[in-house]
Amino acid sequence: MKILLLATALLTVSSFAASDAWTSKDGRTAQLELVKTTGEGDDLAGEFRMKNGKTVKIKMADLDEASAEKLQTAAAALVKEDDTAEAGAASVFDDIIDGNLVKLDGKKLKDCKDFAKPTKYYIFYYTASWCGPCQQFTPSLVKFYNETKPNNNNFELILISSDQDEEAMEEYATSKSMPWPQLELSKAPKFKKKFAHGVTGIPSVVVCDLEGEIVAKTTDLNQIKKLVK
Repeated sequence: MKILLLATALLTVSSFAASDAWTSKDGRTAQLELVKTTGEGDDLAGEFRMKNGKTVKIKMADLDEASAEKLQTAAAALVKEDDTAEAGAASVFDDIIDGNLVKLDGKKLKDCKDFAKPTKYYIFYYTASWCGPCQQFTPSLVKFYNETKPNNNNFELILISSDQDEEAMEEYATSKSMPWPQLELSKAPKFKKKFAHGVTGIPSVVVCDLEGEIVAKTTDLNQIKKLVK
């Protein structure tokens, strides 16, 4: 069965633009699209898409020397792409938020040294301690973050405060056990001036892509969860 699948794959000519020539040890060559790689070392294999749209798994050990080397190169490139995605990407917000974030550490807001840039979205939470509706909404947002953020680097939430002083901002963060980073209070006016998010009242939640385009502006956390998961 294994030999039949391999022969079928390598005898099927694919019309995909991303296809490439792959050759088995017995000399059969065909254009196949490499979808992904699995395993490593001697267990490395490629999942290929054939002309009929079906996929077949071919082990590196079943390919000739040139194709085996090509599969190893492709696997290394995919790992590098994954590492880059995991590390996040540059955004239009970097010049203001880089080095200017604080995060709750115990009962104090301290420099956020473990900030990881997201790969897709920033969620900006406009709020203040003196805002009654914010006090009511924030616990729901904390629950959303604690449930959605672990192992999810698609997004990061940053609080933009409208408090009058850092003490009020810190007490607010402590009382609500806020788990996310916050922009330093002194940088908030510059941020609000540079990025016109159309916030006319708080609480307000704005979801932006890395280019700064507003993707959603809503306090409907179910809608936001579907977007960032």
